[in-house]
Amino acid sequence: MSKKILITGASGLIGTRLTEMLIQKGYQVSHLGRTRKLGSVQTYLWNVDEGEVDAEAFVGVDTIMHLAGAGIADKRWNKKRKKEILESRIKSSSLLYQALKKGNHSVKTVIAASAIGYYGFNLDEDIYDEESKPGSDYLAQVTKQWEEEVEKIESLGIRLTKLRIGIVLSDKGGALIEMAKPVRFGVGAVLGTGRQYLSWIHIDDLCAMFILDHQRRINKINRSHFKETHMGASRSGLHHENYCG
Repeated sequence: MSKKILITGASGLIGTRLTEMLIQKGYQVSHLGRTRKLGSVQTYLWNVDEGEVDAEAFVGVDTIMHLAGAGIADKRWNKKRKKEILESRIKSSSLLYQALKKGNHSVKTVIAASAIGYYGFNLDEDIYDEESKPGSDYLAQVTKQWEEEVEKIESLGIRLTKLRIGIVLSDKGGALIEMAKPVRFGVGAVLGTGRQYLSWIHIDDLCAMFILDHQRRINKINRSHFKETHMGASRSGLHHENYCG
């Protein structure tokens, strides 16, 4: 199992765990990021804002797992941050397309992160699939533009999979840690009616999907619909001792 995989946005929660699981399975992994990281995984550099990327990053690569983009929940949404959330996704996807367009690489597949935010925020119980139309709110429009940019890669004859990801749960960080904090201190409460749906996936299951897509060359795993739970039920589950002991 010598195929080489390049991960963009690998310093985040998903990228870190995905790297671990790929290495455990014997894959050769490298990263494409803004800064070099210490460790055994080779990091190549790109400057998304300046449109610069080290062409050596793509040498020998079979699959790119594209995770790059500013964190949705990392900072308060002011006008500047909302612009950063959008542009980090558009610019990184555009730069990836431009680099691959030049050729001189062996990339066969790009597996790109997307989000179930594509469908928009609503309180109904409709079921959405790959053919459903995007929503009209901010995150839906961000995701729509994000996907449109990354879809350009398909015109190069490269297989593209988009994974529309829900809320990723991990005990190493992310949403679960923040959700558990008020419960741990005895001030947790249901938000609103508690009937809002919360679509989630465990980080190991998500990373396994990326790996499965790479292994089986599945053409259509572009929807992250794994587990839906009402907010009220989610709060009850947070009382588990592993998180709120």
